Amino acid sequence: MTTDALPTSLTDIREEFLAVAVRDRLLLLLDFANDLPALPARYGEHPERLERVTECQAPVFVAAEVEDGRVRVFATAPAEAPTTRGFASVLVHGLDGLPVADALAVPDDYPQTLGLGDAVSPLRLRGMTGLLGRIKRQLRAAA
Repeated sequence: MTTDALPTSLTDIREEFLAVAVRDRLLLLLDFANDLPALPARYGEHPERLERVTECQAPVFVAAEVEDGRVRVFATAPAEAPTTRGFASVLVHGLDGLPVADALAVPDDYPQTLGLGDAVSPLRLRGMTGLLGRIKRQLRAAA
């Protein structure tokens, strides 16, 4: 993966994961899970407006919008699925507010660069990759 296209927000998140021991990366992911922003009312009251990410084992739903040329990402996942919530939170925090072109340029393999391969299953990492792919597809449709 080339890091030239990686926005600072996602670079910082990646560096945060890589700075801790492998055994502590899952704990960091759980911290992100606890920091997933609540949905705004327009989605909380109308969950049918969110798209289910079927690549994830747990039920995670996402919506990506473009507002004044900037990305807005909203996601929800149950508290009983902290890994999935963590992945969603990483992408919400890393992508929200970016120019659309910067978000679309994020390499598809970004989830594999977080150093989580020894902490979570490959199936879970594929779920995060699917989440990123759906966000990018929604952004392309909105832009």
